[in-house]
Amino acid sequence: MTESISNTIKVLIEGQSEVEVKEGTSLLELSKSYHDGYSSPIVGAMVNNEVKGLTYEIDKPCNINFIDLSSEDGMRIYRRSLAFILNMAASETYLESKTVICHSLSKGLYCEFKYKEMLTEEMLKNIGNKMHEIVKKKLHFKRNVITIEEAKKFCEDECRIDMVHLVEHRKKPHITLYECGDFTDCYYGYLVPDTGYLKVFELKYYPPGFVLRFPERTDPNSLPAFIENKKLFNIFHEFKRWNSILHVENVGMLNDIINSGQIGDFVKISEALHEKKIAQIADLIADNPNKRLVLIAGPSSSGKTTFAQRLSIQLRVNCLRPVMISLDNYFLDREKTPRDEKGDYDFEALEAIDVELFNKHLKQLLIGEEIEVPVFNFSTGSREKAGSKLRIDKDQIVVIEGIHGLNEKLTPAIDKDNKFKIYVSALTSLSIDDHNRIPTTDTRIIRRIVRDNQFRNHDARSTIKMWPSVRRGEENNIFPFQEQADIMFNSAMIYELSVLKTFAEPLLGAIDNSCPEYSEAKRLLNFLSYFLSVGTEEIPINSIVREFIGGGCFCR
Repeated sequence: MTESISNTIKVLIEGQSEVEVKEGTSLLELSKSYHDGYSSPIVGAMVNNEVKGLTYEIDKPCNINFIDLSSEDGMRIYRRSLAFILNMAASETYLESKTVICHSLSKGLYCEFKYKEMLTEEMLKNIGNKMHEIVKKKLHFKRNVITIEEAKKFCEDECRIDMVHLVEHRKKPHITLYECGDFTDCYYGYLVPDTGYLKVFELKYYPPGFVLRFPERTDPNSLPAFIENKKLFNIFHEFKRWNSILHVENVGMLNDIINSGQIGDFVKISEALHEKKIAQIADLIADNPNKRLVLIAGPSSSGKTTFAQRLSIQLRVNCLRPVMISLDNYFLDREKTPRDEKGDYDFEALEAIDVELFNKHLKQLLIGEEIEVPVFNFSTGSREKAGSKLRIDKDQIVVIEGIHGLNEKLTPAIDKDNKFKIYVSALTSLSIDDHNRIPTTDTRIIRRIVRDNQFRNHDARSTIKMWPSVRRGEENNIFPFQEQADIMFNSAMIYELSVLKTFAEPLLGAIDNSCPEYSEAKRLLNFLSYFLSVGTEEIPINSIVREFIGGGCFCR
C-alpha cells in the first residue's frame, strides 16, 4: 500500500475494504464506524498481525482486523483491565490493603486479600460496589512506557516488593505502567480505553479469598454459571505450599535463584516434591486392593506419559505389577470415526473409541481371562486383528492413559469401586508478580511447541495454528470431568519455563508478521522474556520436563 497524499494513509480493514485515514488517527476513532458488525464491544485490533490497544495511532499503511470479546485476545484485554480496576477499588476502599491475583478457578480468577482484617462478604461487597462506581465514571486508562530505572523507583515508592526482583533482571530497557484516576499499576499487555467497557463481572466470596468472575468468549455479554472446583482449588493450594517450601512465589524470585547459581539444588528439591507426590498416589492405590483399573487423563502437554511411567515404577515398589494399555489401539476404523462441525475426523470424540470392545476386554482381564489386544494401524486407518495376548494376575493392575479416562461413559461396564481416576495437568500457581498471573495454558502451549518440534518435526506456527482446536477438545472431553478424579497431580515444575525458554524462543522468533500466528508468537516471546535461562544439564532424566525437551529415560 502507498500513501495517497502526505497526511493521509490507506489501510485495509478486515481484509475487505480499503479506506483512507489521517495520519495519527487512533484505532478507537476508526473502530466507531465498525461497531455494528460485532456482537460485543471492540477492545483492540490486530495491526499487521500484531495486537494493539485502541489508543494506538496509525502512522503507516497497514492491515487492520478489529478484536472484540469473542476472541481470546479480546478476553485477555478485558480480564487484564478488570484486574486493574479490582486492585484500584480495593486500594481505595481499604487503604494499605494488598490484592494478589493467584490462579484460574471456576471460570474466573481466584484472588487473595491481604489486610489487617480477614476478608468478609461485606468487605468484598464494598470493593465490588467501588468497582461499579469506577465503571460508571468511564475513567480513561493512560499507557506510559518507562525506563527500568523509573520502574525501580515506582517499586520503591509503591512498596511493590513482588516487582522488585522482576525489574532487576529485566533484559528489555523499558516496562509499561497504566494510570487511571489516581491509581497506577503495571500490566504486561493492553487495556481497554476506559473503565466503561467493563460492565460484566462479579466478585464471589470464596474463603479465604474470592473469585473475580467474568464472561466467556462464547457469551461475552453475561456471566457463566458458577461451578465449584474444590479438588482443583486444593491442588493449587498444595502447589502454593510447595512454593513456600522452595521460597519462590513469582518469576523475580526464581530469577534470583538462577542468578545466584543455586538452581541445581532448587531443581533437585522440586523434583523430589514431584516424586514424593507420585509415591503417595501409588500408596493410595496399593492400600485399596479393589482398585484394579487406574485411569489417567489430562489436557494436552500435561505430562501424562511420563507421569504414567513414574507411577508404574512406584506401584512396583508397592509389590504391584502394572500393565499399561493404550486407548489408541481401540480406535474405530477411519470410516466409522465421527466428524466435527467442519467435516473433519474428530479423533478426540468418545465416539471415535470402540467402547464396547474396550469394556469387554477390561472385564475379561479383571476376572483373569486372556484377551488379544488389537493394534490400530494409523497409516491405513484401520484396526488389525492380530495383536498381543494379555492376561493379568491378581497382583497386577491395568493402567490406562487417555483423554476420556475420567468420563464414566468410557468404562461403564466396570464397577466404580474397581477404578482409580487421576487428573494430570500443569497447574502452575507461579506469578509474574502479584497482579499478573501465569495462565496454565501458556505453560502447556510452550511445552507443546517445544515437544512438537523435538519429536514431530513441527514448527511453532503449525502448533499455534492447531492450538484452538486442541483447546476445544479439552473443553468438551476433559475439563467437564476433572472433578470426578479421585486425585489430581500437578505436573508443573516451578523452574520449567526457564528451561523451555531456550528451546521455544528461536522457534517463536521464526514466525514473521506475514502470518496470522505472529501475534501469539510475539505474546509468548514477551512472556518468556521475563525469565532467565536454565540449561538442561541440571534436569534429571526421569523429569516430566524431559518429555518435552528430550533426553529422558522413558521411551516415547
